[in-house]
Amino acid sequence: MSSRAFNLPTLLTWARVAAIPLVVGVYFLPTDWMTLPERNLAATILFILSAITDWLDGYLARKWNQTSSFGAFLDPVADKLMVCAALLILLQLGRVDVLVTLIIIGREIAISALREWMAQIGQSRRVAVSYVGKVKTAVQMVAIPFLLYGGVLFGEVDTVRIGQWLIRVAAVLTLYSMLYYFRIALAGMKLT
Repeated sequence: MSSRAFNLPTLLTWARVAAIPLVVGVYFLPTDWMTLPERNLAATILFILSAITDWLDGYLARKWNQTSSFGAFLDPVADKLMVCAALLILLQLGRVDVLVTLIIIGREIAISALREWMAQIGQSRRVAVSYVGKVKTAVQMVAIPFLLYGGVLFGEVDTVRIGQWLIRVAAVLTLYSMLYYFRIALAGMKLT
């Protein structure tokens, strides 16, 4: 493995992967260690810090010219694992619908498989990350902390209600982006 696999941007991505069991784990601590609101706050902070490292690792990799194929592989894997883990916890807590969870996780699996297949037929550039995919990810990264917090901010802001609205918007964008990628992939198959 090259030294680029251990530069600061890639280490930040690894830190995001390492945070996944922490976000999940706070909900499995003994009840006398942390109250539910304390668990919610800890998970929210960990998720937000992870989301910040997602932006920071990409920024630093480009700025310092430390991009690598390994980093390009690991970054979306870390994102997908974090989102999927958070959604499963939120599903268990009853803060997100089963259908929304299935749509988002199912899309991630389907698009990952599609990208793998398109790479095998030499068409990987056709299914590169699109603008709508970036917007979908941004909406998810805002919705999930609201849902994890699961309480009231400033005496009147119901974070679960806001988070549920945003995660439904993310699910619609998820379906749209999946159809977008599949349409592009089908057009690419006609060229081969």
